[in-house]
Amino acid sequence: MSTAITVIHIIICIALAIVILAQPAKQAGLGAALGGSGGGDSDNFFSKNKGRTYEGKMEKLTIFLTILFVITTIGLSYVANL
Repeated sequence: MSTAITVIHIIICIALAIVILAQPAKQAGLGAALGGSGGGDSDNFFSKNKGRTYEGKMEKLTIFLTILFVITTIGLSYVANL
């Protein structure tokens, strides 16, 4: 059981690293994060349909893999304490 969870955990770790590195860089920078006029999201077609773009799909995949990472980490911790 521990071996299977460990293998799945390693695969998720590698996939998560690849997905994070494959994401496009944010061009807005620190100025937009602090409220400056650095090209923040406005109410346009792109911002409304962001979930359908490549960037939106990569963001959803990152969140999904992160949740799986946390679940397998908790599972490994639980199995190690048995």
